[in-house]
Amino acid sequence: MIEEYKRSDGTVVRRHVRLPAGARRQTAIAGLIVAGVFLFGSGNTTTGARTQSGQHRLPQPQSTVVYPIKWPGWDKPVVQPTPTVSYPIVFPTTGSGR
Repeated sequence: MIEEYKRSDGTVVRRHVRLPAGARRQTAIAGLIVAGVFLFGSGNTTTGARTQSGQHRLPQPQSTVVYPIKWPGWDKPVVQPTPTVSYPIVFPTTGSGR
């Protein structure tokens, strides 16, 4: 809330609210979403299938992964390269110092 004030040229500015750009639209959209969730989300419906006597239950998902996970070449590790020089190499630099 911006209170009433007087500009340097003498114009009186009334008390008003200054919202950021797009705030009114975003607030309206958020209000509609909340109202929709409140109206449609408070019904007496339940999720999932109800099982009655004589009906079969729906199949449940099963895990298909086998642990530990192994990639091709798992049993044959690759030898990592090692440096052939053990002393620091000084490269010539340009005049910029980079």
